[in-house]
Amino acid sequence: MGFDLLSDLALGLQTALLPYNLFYCFIGVLLGTLVGVLPGVGPTATIAMLLPLTFSLSPETSLIMLAGIYYGAQYGGSTTAILINLPGEASSAVTAVDGYQMARNGRAGAALATAAIGSFVAGTIATLVIAMLAPPLTMVALQFGPTEYFSLIVLGLVASIALAHGSILKALAMIVLGLLLGMVGTDLYTGMQRYTFGHFELSDGINFVALAVGLFGVSEILRNLEHERGREVLTLKIGSVMPTRAELKASVAPILRGTAIGSILGVLPGGGALLASFASYAAEKKISPTPERFGHGAIEGVAGPEAANNAGAQTSFIPMLTLGIPSNAVMAMMVGAMIIQGIIPGPNVMTERPDLFWGLIASMWVGNVMLLLLNLPLVGLWVRLLTIPYQVLFPAIMVFSAIGVYSINSNTFDVFALLALGFVGYILTKLDCEPAPLLLGFVLGPLLEEHLRRAMMLSRGDPMVFITHPISAGLLITACIFLFVVTRPSIASKRSEVFEETD
Repeated sequence: MGFDLLSDLALGLQTALLPYNLFYCFIGVLLGTLVGVLPGVGPTATIAMLLPLTFSLSPETSLIMLAGIYYGAQYGGSTTAILINLPGEASSAVTAVDGYQMARNGRAGAALATAAIGSFVAGTIATLVIAMLAPPLTMVALQFGPTEYFSLIVLGLVASIALAHGSILKALAMIVLGLLLGMVGTDLYTGMQRYTFGHFELSDGINFVALAVGLFGVSEILRNLEHERGREVLTLKIGSVMPTRAELKASVAPILRGTAIGSILGVLPGGGALLASFASYAAEKKISPTPERFGHGAIEGVAGPEAANNAGAQTSFIPMLTLGIPSNAVMAMMVGAMIIQGIIPGPNVMTERPDLFWGLIASMWVGNVMLLLLNLPLVGLWVRLLTIPYQVLFPAIMVFSAIGVYSINSNTFDVFALLALGFVGYILTKLDCEPAPLLLGFVLGPLLEEHLRRAMMLSRGDPMVFITHPISAGLLITACIFLFVVTRPSIASKRSEVFEETD
């Protein structure tokens, strides 16, 4: 097992260290840091807008770049959270609590270095976790039939409802809407068109990129224009970027605990990295003999959450790589990118495309090294970028989005769909309906339908097949328990408290 793991990682490094892949990994982490720094331009919208560019790249290169954007954004979000109390990423919101106080106390450099070191250590350990867990999980997944896959997707959708921001009922409605939108197009079994309303352009279904960019890019622009205020950029003295010996000693245990929390929660569908950072902060405050220091510049309040959100971001790749099931909106984009490249996500990827599978895992460690070297020297540049008015940024983002969507099929209908879906996304956010479950439903809907129909054909129409197969029954029972637990009043109230803190 050990030898196999080393040989697999060696194969991955061979792929990841190719000059072409190194270049795009660097571009990915640089863009990720940039979108993490700039509030209102998240990794989901950025990856959605860059999907059309991946057509001209190899599958390995495109996935390495997109992954770099995702975990790079976790790094970038901490920079502005610490320096100007403005988290670029939601998962960095808790870092701002103590990080900004450290900056005000003249320890900005130490806070930034601790965040970078914590993220690097967590990223390295999480990469090893992925490398160790992926092969056995893939072997298990290869034993799954359509019945087990159907139940697994149901469990994934239920878990994403439970962990979605806000009302469970609204999250359920978003999942159902996503499933319905995923059914638009031509039925593969009968050749009949469904929900196209006579529009030939919809016969292949709704354009995935138009949906993703509209829901996350255009709607985010509209929301930011509505709430745009002048951003006050404070010029703080960074100070020494090396933490003191006492600060390093105090950071070690929180970094390791945060990594463990993030590695576990990152696998869960929904906001794994976000929940991990808050869970880590709560754990550090509870463990600390002096909890009153938290909120006033406690270095543990920076080290733990930063390690947790980075570990959570990386282990969220596990369900996508091994099962083909995305755990959040960004992973849904990655699945979309694989499908665009003609690769069917799932357990067969590891056996059929080991260079892609292990190359992506190895690139995460390479990307983390790049981020460690990038972040601290470029702090001044990132802060200066915040002075750019949003009114200057948004027209460029809109034009780039429209060109990207049009370039896929050279179809103006997709551009109109982009704008319409952007307004739909904006209205949904005004109604406190999170669009991420909708995207998960859209991506998983066709898979759910395909496995349901295959299972029913194999069982000659007997629905009891989902109960008589032990693994399928276990997954469905777990989904029911999950839904039952999160709807309990005591759990629901704690859940709402956590999400109120993230707002």
